Amino acid sequence: MKYLIAGLGNIGDEYANTRHNIGFTVNEAMARLSGVSFQSGRYADIARMRVKNKSLVLIKPNTYMNLSGKAVRYWLDAEKIPLENLLVIVDDIALAPGQLRLKLKGGDGGHNGLSSIIEILGTEEFARLRFGIGSDFAKGYQVEYVLGKWTKAEEEILVPKIADAMEMVKSFVTEGAEITMTRFNR
Repeated sequence: MKYLIAGLGNIGDEYANTRHNIGFTVNEAMARLSGVSFQSGRYADIARMRVKNKSLVLIKPNTYMNLSGKAVRYWLDAEKIPLENLLVIVDDIALAPGQLRLKLKGGDGGHNGLSSIIEILGTEEFARLRFGIGSDFAKGYQVEYVLGKWTKAEEEILVPKIADAMEMVKSFVTEGAEITMTRFNR
């Protein structure tokens, strides 16, 4: 059984350690913990790992956030992974920093990466792990906020929540979405 875990973010050093790149951060942590590294691939950096008897293809799209759907579609097709085995890890301003929610479908919530994936896949019916980044910004400053670096206080919240997000990914692939939502969506 194969799964595509798409951690969303933007490539480039200027985006490293920003709120918008939490998907990259979670996938990088998973790869590090499994002793695998990312290689450059078509439309994404890719790493492969196993969790129990499941094969995970981790991607970090290199298309920039607004074209994430291109990378997701390519790797779903290239790896012959069914849509129900896709999990997108994405930042969410509607959730408090570090709050985690697994959803099986839904709109883009104003998120350009999700919008691209929905448009290219032609459906909203795919799992996404929403990682809260909060909304502590003045009106008109959303872009600066999401592309901003984590504060020290946020980083203290973040570290254990990255571990929780990794556990949610593992649970999604080994136990399924329903059990994972019941256990983690509090």
